[in-house]
Amino acid sequence: MIVKNYNHIFETMEKDIRINVWHLALILAILRLADLQNNFSTIRVSRSVLMKLSHIRTFPTYHKYFKELQEFGYITYSPSYHPGFKSTITLNIVK
Repeated sequence: MIVKNYNHIFETMEKDIRINVWHLALILAILRLADLQNNFSTIRVSRSVLMKLSHIRTFPTYHKYFKELQEFGYITYSPSYHPGFKSTITLNIVK
C-alpha cells in the first residue's frame, strides 16, 4: 500500500468525531498485519495478535472498539469458527 492510501485512511478518520485513540490503535494494528501479509484486500487476523499490536490489554475494551469500527463502516469482519483458520478483515476505507 502506498502512503497516499494511508493518508486517505487517516484523513477520513480524522474528520470522524466518533474516533478515539483506541480505534486508531486497532486500525494501525490491522494496517501492520496487512503490510506484513502484503495483502490489503483480505487481512487474516486473530484477536490475540490485534490486541498485542494495538496495546489493548482487556477483552471488553478490544471488543467495544473493534465492534465500533464495524458499525462505523471502517472494516468488515468475517469470523472463522474453525481453530485452524484465522478470521478475516476487509478495510472499507482503502481507495
